[in-house]
Amino acid sequence: MTTLTDALVPVTVRLDFDALAPAFSRAVTELDDAATDQLDLAGIDAGLRELVRLRASQLNGCAYCVDVHSRAARRAGVPAQRVDAVAVWLESGLFTAAERAAFALTEEVTRLSETHAREEIVTGAVAAFGEEGTAALLSLIIAINVWNAIGVTARPWRVAPRSAD
Repeated sequence: MTTLTDALVPVTVRLDFDALAPAFSRAVTELDDAATDQLDLAGIDAGLRELVRLRASQLNGCAYCVDVHSRAARRAGVPAQRVDAVAVWLESGLFTAAERAAFALTEEVTRLSETHAREEIVTGAVAAFGEEGTAALLSLIIAINVWNAIGVTARPWRVAPRSAD
C-alpha cells in the first residue's frame, strides 16, 4: 500500500542561507522583530499579521513560509476556512473591509514592479488602519517579502509533512 509520504517528491535545499550568511539572516530576523513591534504599537491583531504574511508568501511561491504562516494563523485563532480562503480573498465574503484593505496593500507591495503602489490602495489602507497602522503593515509586508526572497531562491528550509495541525 502506498502512503502519502511514499509519494512525496523531495525539494532539495539550494543554499544553507542561515549558515552561509549568518549576519544577514540575523539582521532579517531583527527586521521582522521590528515590524512586529510596530504592529504591536499600532494594535494590529496577530491573526491578521499571519494572514498578511501568508498572502505575500502565496504570491511569492514560498512553500516554507506558506506552511509556517498558515499554521501560525490557525494558532492565532483564525478559523481554517478563513486561512484557506486567503488565496481567493477577492472572491470571498469571509473578510472584513479592513482585512481586505490589508490584503490589497500586501498584493500592491509584493507586486511593486507591476503596481507602483497605487494611490487608491495606500489611501484605502490608511482609511482602514490610520497612518501608523498602515506604516506597521508596510513594515510587515517588506519583512515577509525579504524572507520569501530568501526562501524561494535558496530553499534553505524544508517543509515537513504533518499528520494534523
